[in-house]
Amino acid sequence: MSFMDEKIAQFLNEAEQAMSPNSICDGPVKIGGRYFEFTEQAFYEDKLKVFLPKDFEEMPQQARSVKYPYEQRPEIIQSDASGSTNFTFNRIDHELQDEMVEELTSGMKMMIQKSNPSHVFYESGVEVVNGKPIGFFEFKSIVFDGSLFNIMFFLELEGQILMGTFCCRYEEYADWRDIAYQVIRTVTVIQEEKEDQA
Repeated sequence: MSFMDEKIAQFLNEAEQAMSPNSICDGPVKIGGRYFEFTEQAFYEDKLKVFLPKDFEEMPQQARSVKYPYEQRPEIIQSDASGSTNFTFNRIDHELQDEMVEELTSGMKMMIQKSNPSHVFYESGVEVVNGKPIGFFEFKSIVFDGSLFNIMFFLELEGQILMGTFCCRYEEYADWRDIAYQVIRTVTVIQEEKEDQA
């Protein structure tokens, strides 16, 4: 391929990227070499809603045991077919109020830094999403067959901690990072009226 052919191919690729939607709520988005469609999904008796890739599925039990060998594995693990890219959600039986989210997030980050000094930490903070503060931090972890890019995030659900995670192979993080944050920004907690709880 000549220099001019390469330039034209690059221009056409950039034009395709510019024309295709880059919001997960507006239609299929290109991630790496393929398109993913996102749909709103509900969990925890419809109290939590979030947009996730349509073709991600609940990870089979056997694969869960391998990927999460410890007993307290996440309740919800939505994964691609390879099992390498996934979103998880897990309720933790500890009280949490919105105003404690920032303290919880920084405490969890410090705890993980101490127990895993090899992890490389990047951005962290708290964002208000659909009226709920969500604390987050991201880091690179080393695993036996390479490195992973991880985002952990925390929010209040029914007075308790809800912990979410995203992870993918580190070499794919440039494709997935913005998309993962878009997913987090679609998180909606459905608050029941007090009268409905009778």
